[in-house]
Amino acid sequence: MKEFNRFKEVNKVLIYVLILNWAVSAAKIIYGLITRCASMSADGMHSFSDGASNIIGLIGIWAASQPVDKGHPYGHKKYETFSAIGIAILLILLCAQILHQAFTRFLHPVVPEVTGISFIIMILTMTINLIVMWYEFKRSDQLKSDILHSDAMHTRSDILVSISVIATLVSIKMGLPIVDTIVSLVIALLIGYTAFEILKESSNVLCDKAPIVSDKIKDVCMTIDGINECHMIRTRGREDDIHVDLHIVVNPNMHVGTAHGLTEIIEKAIKEQIPGVTDVVVHIEPK
Repeated sequence: MKEFNRFKEVNKVLIYVLILNWAVSAAKIIYGLITRCASMSADGMHSFSDGASNIIGLIGIWAASQPVDKGHPYGHKKYETFSAIGIAILLILLCAQILHQAFTRFLHPVVPEVTGISFIIMILTMTINLIVMWYEFKRSDQLKSDILHSDAMHTRSDILVSISVIATLVSIKMGLPIVDTIVSLVIALLIGYTAFEILKESSNVLCDKAPIVSDKIKDVCMTIDGINECHMIRTRGREDDIHVDLHIVVNPNMHVGTAHGLTEIIEKAIKEQIPGVTDVVVHIEPK
């Protein structure tokens, strides 16, 4: 029930953010096209991809919320991480599109029209993105959500893009329209870097990089009476779904029932002292 509520909360956040992202996107794209400002339109497409990433997130959350079954004894939670990779791929495609448009502008220059409304739209939409980013990072920490964290990183890159677009509008006003095309290239690179960061973090989970330092688990185990040694510690999984397996050495004369009881004490202690651990497998070795 607790896990269901978590997925429900993540789903709610994504829907709220989707509505805001597409409202911001529409304002930037429409006015960017009217004024022929490439960097503003590029920023609008970036905001649109924010909304598209929300949809990917909603699909991923639905898949991740499915219960354990025979084919998936560890559950479906990694679908949330897998969806984060979908967001990264979307960003890579967007990066390629903006690069193409920027090079086209180099070959066929266009002088954008900049008005006071251009600045107002950029400042208002950037303020909305700041609020969205803060909200998503906060909720991603509270809910331990890969999707919300990746989406917040996406929004953060949108804010950086918006700052560069405002600088571009100032440059155009000063009679330097070439800056518009140059900034579009910079925007593409920022988007590409964000995609790389998301891919890196998601691949760590999917490739079972250890989410916990082994010494932390060993310290917990060695405080329990009856354990002579703790080794072969392995951890894997997401921050909110960590699986641990380890070997402990006990007195060879210890009764089987006592040894079994010891494994239950170890499992309880690790789960209580290390947040995010959902499964602990203990192998007993007499020595």
